[in-house]
Amino acid sequence: MTEPVPSSPDQPSQIQALPPGTSLRIRRPGGETWEGWLLPRESSSDPEVVHVKLRSGYNVGLRLVPGSEVEVRPGPLWGRTGEPGEAQPGGELPRAGGGPPITLLTTGGTIASRVDYESGGVKPVRDVSGIAGSYPGLLEGGPVAVRSVLDMLSEDIGPREWELLAQEVSQSFHAGARGVVVSHGTDTLAYTAAALQFQLPFLPGPVVLVGAQRSIDRPSSDGVSNLLGATRVAREADLGEVVVVMHAGLGDGPLAIHRATRVRKMHATRRDAFRSLNESPLGGLEGTSGPIRLRPDAKPRSSEPMEIRTGFSPDAALAWVHPGLSLARLERYTQGVRGVVLAATGMGHVPVPLLEWIQRSVREGMFVGVTTQCLEGMVDPYVYVRGRELQRSGATFLGDLSPETAYVKLSWLLHRTSDPELLSRRMAENLAGEISPRREVHEIPESGAP
Repeated sequence: MTEPVPSSPDQPSQIQALPPGTSLRIRRPGGETWEGWLLPRESSSDPEVVHVKLRSGYNVGLRLVPGSEVEVRPGPLWGRTGEPGEAQPGGELPRAGGGPPITLLTTGGTIASRVDYESGGVKPVRDVSGIAGSYPGLLEGGPVAVRSVLDMLSEDIGPREWELLAQEVSQSFHAGARGVVVSHGTDTLAYTAAALQFQLPFLPGPVVLVGAQRSIDRPSSDGVSNLLGATRVAREADLGEVVVVMHAGLGDGPLAIHRATRVRKMHATRRDAFRSLNESPLGGLEGTSGPIRLRPDAKPRSSEPMEIRTGFSPDAALAWVHPGLSLARLERYTQGVRGVVLAATGMGHVPVPLLEWIQRSVREGMFVGVTTQCLEGMVDPYVYVRGRELQRSGATFLGDLSPETAYVKLSWLLHRTSDPELLSRRMAENLAGEISPRREVHEIPESGAP
């Protein structure tokens, strides 16, 4: 169909038979014209209505009334280069483009979801071609191998999935990928990012986690620019570590590159929900086509043999200290664990009743680490009396290590040692950029895009 097709009783079915992502121009009686890309049809939607994603990013449902003309525009499908075609067996897109190859591992989440027109909510896109058809320009920089690894909301992703993702990343690099992108739900993205960094200490290229606060169907979706920015970082940046790429502001401009062990989701819905804690982002880029900037301390691609250090212990716990937290409740929560991270108040403080329990637990071989539940700053046992008492009880102060990363690190280390002294020493060491040396307050850089 290269010429405008006048309306006919079977015209909607002809259009719906085209591959999703086909470029269309629809002209309705009276001169009203719409241009965009064909979206997949919901089984419950009106068969006479064609769903189109406009170039502005908005989605519309257009009824092909008598007198309508539909023109299939020349050019590749949205999100593809080269010849149109369905996903190849094994979940890979046709390898088109001239740049170095990267791999996109999908796990589910908002970035891999779209609106369910029947319920009004969002639902996962379970087929690879559906993801490719939703993101314009995905292959413009070079070939992308897409593999659907998981189909889970991020709150259901845990240690078992962290290990699977590490293995998939390793396989991707061994297969020749220059970088790897992992699309992930945003709620627990920071946990997965830290887990991958501890498991993959020597990376020959970037591993870039990316998500979206709003699904691709929403007019204000951040998914397109986040994913295209992430693929650019994976393909072009001289990085040998795990990072997170997300919006740095409310507009469609700058994107921030966050170190995996420093990032936290700070807002439930905003596009710029992610921030680096206690340091500036590791880098950034202006939109999806601007230059990539990295801090001087960014870890370059490694020439060391790649190895995977998988394994997480279930005997780790994270407990939030709060007013009214009773000793009995904390004892019940930590029963059977070998280590616990206390997200303490302020510079590392807990109520008096917990001190005796901490001393007894440490004496019996449990590791007790202390971080701050504050959004910035570090714990310090030498400022207030309670901090000194807590340190004398045997707790290990963990500097500016975030509670999320501390929990992941503890679970990872408990799988490797049962020696309390070694565990305490390793938890307080900077293993993957997660802990800063002591700095003066005025030296802490402001958060935000560099």
